[in-house]
Amino acid sequence: MSLKANQPSVSGGVQSAFKRLDPAKYTSLGDFIDEVNRPDIREALAKTYGDQGITGFLQMTGAVKSAGTADKVQWWEEARLHARQTGDWIAGGKIAVTVADEKIFTRVNDVLLIGTVRYLVTAIADVGSPTVTSRNLTVVNMGGSGANPTSGAVDAAIIGNLYGQGSSQPTEYLESNVVLRENPYSILKETFKVTGSQATNIGYINLGNGDYRWYIKGEMDTRQRFLDKREMMMLLGQKKATDVTIGNYSVNGSEGYFAAIEDRGIVETGGVVNTLTELDAIVTELDKQGAAPEYAIYGNTAQMLAIDDMVASLNGASGFASGGPTTGAAAFGAFSNADQAVRLGFKSFGRGGYTFHNKSWKLLNDPTLLGGSDFKGVMIPLTSVIDPKSGSRAAALEMNYKAVDGYSREMEHWMTGSILGVTNTNDDSLQFNYRSECNLVTRAANQHVLIRS
Repeated sequence: MSLKANQPSVSGGVQSAFKRLDPAKYTSLGDFIDEVNRPDIREALAKTYGDQGITGFLQMTGAVKSAGTADKVQWWEEARLHARQTGDWIAGGKIAVTVADEKIFTRVNDVLLIGTVRYLVTAIADVGSPTVTSRNLTVVNMGGSGANPTSGAVDAAIIGNLYGQGSSQPTEYLESNVVLRENPYSILKETFKVTGSQATNIGYINLGNGDYRWYIKGEMDTRQRFLDKREMMMLLGQKKATDVTIGNYSVNGSEGYFAAIEDRGIVETGGVVNTLTELDAIVTELDKQGAAPEYAIYGNTAQMLAIDDMVASLNGASGFASGGPTTGAAAFGAFSNADQAVRLGFKSFGRGGYTFHNKSWKLLNDPTLLGGSDFKGVMIPLTSVIDPKSGSRAAALEMNYKAVDGYSREMEHWMTGSILGVTNTNDDSLQFNYRSECNLVTRAANQHVLIRS
């Protein structure tokens, strides 16, 4: 009787040895046993593109957080104290003002400045019956007896009035006006999911604190993407005139920061501001808008380099000094000292009575976001705004989140599933849910500047 050990077949088993190389070509032991070597894998995750999160801009610019309790936020903005009178010269040297425009601010006895000529309004007559379509202003040239123009547009400043001795008080008066603005909320949602099997897999990469479960990286990235998109919607969102229906639900937009400036602010459309002439034009417009004396400029790399070149070439020139608006002395404005400004990444210079603090904006440099867009930067006033109704001061930028009685929709996060300690469904998985209902209020957008192509 012979004994025979069970041997695995060549097709179904593993032989104890095999010929790998011709001995004449032998170079090292690794040529024979590289399949059994332990891989030398480094556990640290390389941040190839640095910190890719873009959130924090609104907090850096002084935007405050407030709770909202309605489907939209309403606020009041003050109108200009003085109004200009527009119209057209007509035959007889009179000024015709269309009633439909609702821009008739002139009264009898008012003095108008048109160009360099002063005109006294001696009479106002209605035109049209029974419906008044326009009013004709009869005016007298205060500087001479020459004939008034008979055609051409009129854009006049109302500089005052003149009354004769013993005359009565005006029977008409001007009422102050305010502008009601409103902005609905945006609802943003996101989801990430991991199965029970994936949640128990251990990888090579240390994701922090000795945790090698890769799904944690996916969840962290999903959360950061959600926060980034929430901030971008407050910056770049657009309010639509009519709602859009998706499925059975109505979706409306919310006005973002850029849209607010495009609608009622200052827009520089020449690309990056890289000449003193362009900067001076902006300063001139800021003066017209009663702007604050300090601004933060957030721009892409091209805009920051252009400003650096301007300051370098003109530093020391009258009115363009790196330390302050008119001299080379230190002037850090909103920052208490130079160390604080440098620590926050700002560079400062002055021009025309304004101090500008410059900082590169990651969002505008990221090629996967706005790096290739037409947006080059913004100029934000470092000030608060006075509410014309209450007289209280409010931040120029205000982030609002729906919240009431301890329930906040600023950043909701909950999990559904039946793994990792969660047992609220029968699914062999865990779903991470994110939700936020938010909007941005941009007060006095006329004092903000958007730099774009």
